[in-house]
Amino acid sequence: MSAKEFDVNGTDYSITITEQVIGHINNLKNLYNAAYEDPESFEDVSAEISSTITEIASTVQPDVEDSDLDGLIQEIMKTVDKKAAEIEKELSVKEKPAKKSKSKK
Repeated sequence: MSAKEFDVNGTDYSITITEQVIGHINNLKNLYNAAYEDPESFEDVSAEISSTITEIASTVQPDVEDSDLDGLIQEIMKTVDKKAAEIEKELSVKEKPAKKSKSKK
């Protein structure tokens, strides 16, 4: 878990990035992709998108203004993507030495 702060339209928001928040963000990205790939399905998934955004917003302090919601969700998505990339990089660095030591044998 890590706390993050965002300035959106002059308002400072804070959120703790938990596994649950990461799960909501990943679900939201999947829903966006589904709506993008099949625009006719947008009506079917729009309620779920709205619900997921509401779940994410409920973890933010202070309460999110409607005018800031889109920008805040985008910032949280960027943060989660950046964190995932850092973890992936760390894992690949840890795997490389293990592979090298095996090849020396």
